[in-house]
Amino acid sequence: MRIVMKFGGTSVADLARIRTVADRVKREVDAGHQVAVVVSAMSGVTNRLVGWCQELSPLHDAREYDTVVATGEQVTSGLLAIALQSLGVEARSWQGWQIPIETDTAHGKARIQEINGAELIPRMETGQVAVVAGFQGIAPDRRVTTLGRGGSDTSAVALAAALKADRCDIYTDVDGVYTTDPRIVPAARKLAHISYEEMLELASVGAKVLQTRSVELAMNERVRVRVLSSFKDPTANDNEGTLVVDEDEIVEKQTVSGIAYSRDDAKLTVRRVPDRPGIAATIFGELATQNVNVDMIVQNLAADGTTDMTFTVGKADLPRARAALDGIRQQIGYAELLADPNVAKISVVGVGMRSHAGVANTMFRALADKAINIQVISTSEIKVSVLIAAEYTELAVRALHTAYGLDAA
Repeated sequence: MRIVMKFGGTSVADLARIRTVADRVKREVDAGHQVAVVVSAMSGVTNRLVGWCQELSPLHDAREYDTVVATGEQVTSGLLAIALQSLGVEARSWQGWQIPIETDTAHGKARIQEINGAELIPRMETGQVAVVAGFQGIAPDRRVTTLGRGGSDTSAVALAAALKADRCDIYTDVDGVYTTDPRIVPAARKLAHISYEEMLELASVGAKVLQTRSVELAMNERVRVRVLSSFKDPTANDNEGTLVVDEDEIVEKQTVSGIAYSRDDAKLTVRRVPDRPGIAATIFGELATQNVNVDMIVQNLAADGTTDMTFTVGKADLPRARAALDGIRQQIGYAELLADPNVAKISVVGVGMRSHAGVANTMFRALADKAINIQVISTSEIKVSVLIAAEYTELAVRALHTAYGLDAA
């Protein structure tokens, strides 16, 4: 079996943990598997490197930023290779440019274009472990690039696809994907399986287990992904993690598989907008020009021929969004702009929604029973999301978890 193992920053936070990772890798090698390992920078290192760049120049050159920030993974890959060699495991570290992991030129948030595994596969077939620096690649102009936050997950899945690996194991500080955040609902259950579509929806609406781009890539390339803990005994029965697979592999599909929440959104309302063709295009076109992503949208038509438009943006984008809308106030003639950063998005996700009626009604009834007002609603085929006041986040998550029968027995 060919396996890609990915270890995040907390898993390689110090030399003791790097030795523990080496032991895990050796266990897989001893079992006869071909292994490639993708590593993040040691916990806290990337933040420190980013901070140095910002301190020297807030408007730093993105190409030099990538040169600096990519060094965190370079250090970790070399240290893990040394740790494996000390255990008698043949290992070699690889940087993104050496493989190569080819990306576009969007420094700081580059996207992978192609990975050539021709050099790695023969070495892995002879038993050598490839220790690959995650989060980084190389642009067409031969400059080092980085993939953005969470990019090591994407590196691992992309490498697994290129190597035609049987599975990509993502080791992190949680032991799988749960029905919701166990810190809020102690009765949350770990899922043995979850579909790509469900994991993608959960990741996009606030679940922090996997990075959205990595799930999207896994779904497109049909890479089997397993999420499990790097801090539990690898031989323990309860450390089998959660498999992210094609929906067809899941025999019993739950109506709702999970409840996610996000406090990273802000609500904007443009009041008393003239109701005429082209207004929405002007508003959202200006926001797009300023690289502000808009999520939930609702429009209310008033009797006087005006309309109110309410939508959500990322909380970090709120100042830029307000400035953009202030700049076109005279052009579109709205009366007032209201902003509310104290909101939370609560989402229920499940492939079973396709074949079960009443999922949304259960959500609305459960929130009403707790006197929680719904401000905005949005839906997809397997997801219903609502916007509520942030102060009710935990109450809403608990109520919905119980309403859909997700509490552990």
